[in-house]
Amino acid sequence: MKWMVIGFYILVVLVISVFSMRKTHSVSDYFLGNRSIGPWVSAFAYGTTYFSAVIFIGYAGKLGWGFGLGVLWVVIGNALIGTYLAWKVLARPTRIMTARLGALTMPDFLAKRYDCPGLKILAALIIFVFLVPYSASVYMGLSYLFEEIFNIPFIYALVLIALITGFYLVMGGYFAVTMTDFVQGLIMLGGVALLLFYVVSNTHVGGIAAGLAKLATYNPQLVQPFNPPNPLGLISLVILTSLGTWGLPQMVQKFYAIKNEEAIRPARIVSTIFSLVVAFGAYFTGSLGRLFFDNQMPQGNPDLVVPMIIGEALPEVASVLILLLILAASMSTLASLVLVSSSAIAIDLVQANFPGFSKKNTLILMRILSVLFVGASLYIALKPTFIVSLMALSWGTVAGAFLAAYVYGLFWRGTTRAGAWAGVLSGLAVSIGFSLYYGLDSGLIPTIGAAAMVVPLLVVPLVSLLSPKFSQAHLKKVYGISAPESSYIRERLVADDLG
Repeated sequence: MKWMVIGFYILVVLVISVFSMRKTHSVSDYFLGNRSIGPWVSAFAYGTTYFSAVIFIGYAGKLGWGFGLGVLWVVIGNALIGTYLAWKVLARPTRIMTARLGALTMPDFLAKRYDCPGLKILAALIIFVFLVPYSASVYMGLSYLFEEIFNIPFIYALVLIALITGFYLVMGGYFAVTMTDFVQGLIMLGGVALLLFYVVSNTHVGGIAAGLAKLATYNPQLVQPFNPPNPLGLISLVILTSLGTWGLPQMVQKFYAIKNEEAIRPARIVSTIFSLVVAFGAYFTGSLGRLFFDNQMPQGNPDLVVPMIIGEALPEVASVLILLLILAASMSTLASLVLVSSSAIAIDLVQANFPGFSKKNTLILMRILSVLFVGASLYIALKPTFIVSLMALSWGTVAGAFLAAYVYGLFWRGTTRAGAWAGVLSGLAVSIGFSLYYGLDSGLIPTIGAAAMVVPLLVVPLVSLLSPKFSQAHLKKVYGISAPESSYIRERLVADDLG
């Protein structure tokens, strides 16, 4: 039964991939679906990219175990800051400005906004290098789950998943991703509902009231969301996992690709509801993890908490659906990671610096790089480590490098080239420097990642105020209109949105 369901799902994905290859004729098709993605698909694409195996296997288990109900602050942050405000604040100006500048990628946007090809090269390298650990963390999460539910050895599960996602991506590109995201999103919503039902009704929990009462006997702070254990660590995780989406290229890509401005509002609403439901289901399950193991972490590995809960609490059919839930979310996340990373090299480094390199060859190179990226991720995933550490290091470094330069570049005409460079370099310095200084301490990496996002937000305006400004000609090219006109149109857009 389990193998039949998974086999059918994989077959559908492969058929979609082959079909999508026929519709993928250009770099824009492969990477952005030719900027023609509607609101519902955009919303589900955002949500399924946001939440992958990492949240269900790594974050939900470790954070739920450590913070109890305090982890629900992460849920609120993910839904409100990471989704609603991201769409509200960033989607429209990103769609408008990237279309005006003809920018397909984050490095391309930064280079054109700040008139600096060197910034594109650095940004492309950051993406390709530091999204590999993130992808590896997704593979690890899926493999733990396959091992628990199907009793497949970790390494075999890892290789199988890598082969499937590699084929899916190389063949179909963004069209394949968008065609499956809506179905994957529905699977995720249904799976979360099943997960919550079986977990709460399990004899280890005995209902919400009984479960929380038992949890309080282990540590009263675990059921006190306003007085959680290690509040600084919790705040850091809220910042890391919520504000981080504002600077991650694979998330921002969804704003580039949306069909038009009218699609933004419904996409914002749908993606926020989606994020709230999925994040709550994952983290609330994790917060009850101690009840299933009598307060003893299984094998000393927090990454095993949720897979073992699923294997114990859910019947076979439900566990297969949960596996599909996480597989669906993870394939969408992996697709976005690989597309963004392969484009960083093919578009931002090779095509940009070798004008004679044809668009057809660029598309071929992106497919080759997709295979290399999957292979590198697979290699890292085979090394023993904790999923949360890999994820936090990647998010903190990439978002820390890009967030300030990207956001200030959208909204503040006074952001200078030197300010952008200072933001990118300070984010890198904080994330990499402190992570190495503390020996990649898994307990400190999320806090370091959060600091890597916040510090550049202070550095960029300070350096911009002290460095040479851009000419009015360049600013008009970027923003398209003069400052007074910009203010007037912004006011009208806000009024229309509220109305």
